[in-house]
Amino acid sequence: MKKILLFFAIFLFFGAELFALPRFGLQQGDSRCIDCHVNPSGGMARNENGWYFGKNVVGMISPRDKILSTSPKIGENIYLGMDFRTQYIYAEQLKKTDFQKMSAAMYATLKINEKIDAFAKYDFITQVFEGYGVARILPNNSYIKVGTFTPNFGIRLDDHTAYTRGGDFGLTAPGSFAPGLYLSPYYTETGIEIGAYLGKIAYITASAGRSSLNGQIFSKDPIYTARAEFTPKIGKLGTFFGGSFTAFNTPGNFGQKSKIYGFFAGLGYDKIALMGEYDMGDNYDADIMNELKSNYLMLKASYRFMIGLEGIVRYDMIDPNTDSDLDEMSRMIVGLEYFPYSFVEIRPQYRFNFEDPQVANNVFVVQFHFWY
Repeated sequence: MKKILLFFAIFLFFGAELFALPRFGLQQGDSRCIDCHVNPSGGMARNENGWYFGKNVVGMISPRDKILSTSPKIGENIYLGMDFRTQYIYAEQLKKTDFQKMSAAMYATLKINEKIDAFAKYDFITQVFEGYGVARILPNNSYIKVGTFTPNFGIRLDDHTAYTRGGDFGLTAPGSFAPGLYLSPYYTETGIEIGAYLGKIAYITASAGRSSLNGQIFSKDPIYTARAEFTPKIGKLGTFFGGSFTAFNTPGNFGQKSKIYGFFAGLGYDKIALMGEYDMGDNYDADIMNELKSNYLMLKASYRFMIGLEGIVRYDMIDPNTDSDLDEMSRMIVGLEYFPYSFVEIRPQYRFNFEDPQVANNVFVVQFHFWY
């Protein structure tokens, strides 16, 4: 564990000189998810500002003005959207190629009035539903969210294979099953979330809900999640840091009380960005009577070569049981994120998987993403 913390500290320290601006939000001098998304904690449906950002800013040959013949709006208060992802994989261990369907989601936002939005999404591949209302009726545009949603924990990546999210479930590394945390984009809870903004410096959320998996992983007791993020800006250097916490009862053989503690941070400047997350599980495994400690780590650096083309390096690590030296796994992902035009993204990646004993299970992946 000491080696992990040391590596995390060294990476962030040198990153302060070599890397910078956490992606998109801080690159635009804008640190809040709600500035581009309907969901205050980020992801999926975009508001008008986020839609125009995808239309005019991200793509290599996108138009750079707001005189558009298209729009996500139907009438004055209904917004439609979609996200479609698929990928090509070459798995070294199997010596074969494959194509995988990942996500095909449609969603709609209804602006009830200036303060209240209603959102609904359904993914036809994963069969995951989200639906909630957001009422920005508290001071400083703070809000109450009620419905079915993904709880706000850590850094919300759009790649669920990070071990701090859902893990790869053996899909991209056959024979190396590493599921990661349950907090993937496919996981939802039904409950309530309260979010508070303290100026532009801090964003704090707390939620209570019941797992949408009907007790298959968690008990019927509420799952409590809290997160605090601080976003000071030092000259042209954008930063964020904070922590997350979740607690729940597992329905396994011994009915454990489980907790996950997390810490995250990011730095951003001009074309370069660095972010990292370190999570610690306490009795996360429902079938082990004795106390079990587990660790999860994600580090990601990006460099923008030009508008529409970024280089990405990501390091993932999972240690399901810190008392064992035989179960730790890690990997390094090197790739590009290419946005040739509005609402189109292509991600070629090579994933180096490491374990002891070493297995020839590296993977080449090309992901295709279309959204609107």
